[in-house]
Amino acid sequence: MPKPIAFFVHHQGRGHANRTMAIASQFSRERPVSVLTAGPHLFDGFSRDIEIVTLPNMIGASVPTPRLYAEPTPQVMHCVPLGLPEMRRTMRTILDHLDDRQVGLFVVDVSSEIALLSRIASVPAVQIRMHGDRSDIGHIGSYESSVGLLAPFDERMEQDDHPAHLRAKTFYTGGLCTTRDAAPSKAEARLRLGLDPDREIVVAITGGGGSGTPYAPLTVAARAAPDALWLTLGPTHREGHETDFANLCERGWVPNVTDYLAAADIVVASAGDNTVHEIARLGQRLIVMPEWRYFGEQTRKAEALVRLGAAVSAPAWPGDLAGWQSLLSDARALDGGVIRTLYDPEAARKGAGWLEELTDALWTGAASTAPAPALKVVG
Repeated sequence: MPKPIAFFVHHQGRGHANRTMAIASQFSRERPVSVLTAGPHLFDGFSRDIEIVTLPNMIGASVPTPRLYAEPTPQVMHCVPLGLPEMRRTMRTILDHLDDRQVGLFVVDVSSEIALLSRIASVPAVQIRMHGDRSDIGHIGSYESSVGLLAPFDERMEQDDHPAHLRAKTFYTGGLCTTRDAAPSKAEARLRLGLDPDREIVVAITGGGGSGTPYAPLTVAARAAPDALWLTLGPTHREGHETDFANLCERGWVPNVTDYLAAADIVVASAGDNTVHEIARLGQRLIVMPEWRYFGEQTRKAEALVRLGAAVSAPAWPGDLAGWQSLLSDARALDGGVIRTLYDPEAARKGAGWLEELTDALWTGAASTAPAPALKVVG
């Protein structure tokens, strides 16, 4: 029996869970797989047989006293409030699981503290890499404590300031897109959606990890390009003073996102991992407008896309007609073939293969220890 692989999966948005499912589905059937997460519902309907361990949701948990709340956070850590029973239960559940199942590799997506915990518990860990300004001692220490790093993006998207010794232990899967819908042509997509085959269409999309696309700037965009049809997917954020225009339509959450992206001439989007790779898969012209994220994650990813000529961006959402017209002109001049090269249809398979090979290499020659019987759901 091969050594088990376990995943810690952050439950903010759906991206971490979708990435885990994409990779885990490519593991050999003999490989025991478990997922530890505060969002077990994110795995509803996943076909592969995995053990799901429900963790307490620590987000928003109250520190019990002002004195505990006043304690400073050590530089080596990022989020370690004191006095939280939810945090103790989380760490205890993780440690018990790693021990009971004799886990061979713990894949952390994402948490520097939990990667450090894994090393302290003598369990090899791999961290999922994300973009951002992560040169602080907390990130560097957790990266150095891991046996490897997995970057779910093309190596050309790497940041110049990422340390060489950490780059050397990073496996780049190529652009990993978790969307499995067939990619239609523009004409096919517009026919399905009942959209004008000849009109310029701009689609603005946001995922579930933020507060939504700012709607006010899009009303200016609709005025700046009145002949174009502007469609929004996902949530939008209104400030209350917007004026609606006939060529700007909110579609909200839609089940056929791929059709809308394929129907577009230009896509306006954040720099979320899967969003970028969905657009890359279709080779669409991208205006990337990064959302605020910890450590400047989306800002640094947007910079990489612009540097490669795969997207255009602006320092802030344009608030004037000329600003939008200039940005649209730059987007129309993009070569969609550039961003398409950042998507790799084999990324999940490559990542899974690397994780399995690493696990086996780490434990070759160890005495065989059978894991405890797997349970479908714990928690």
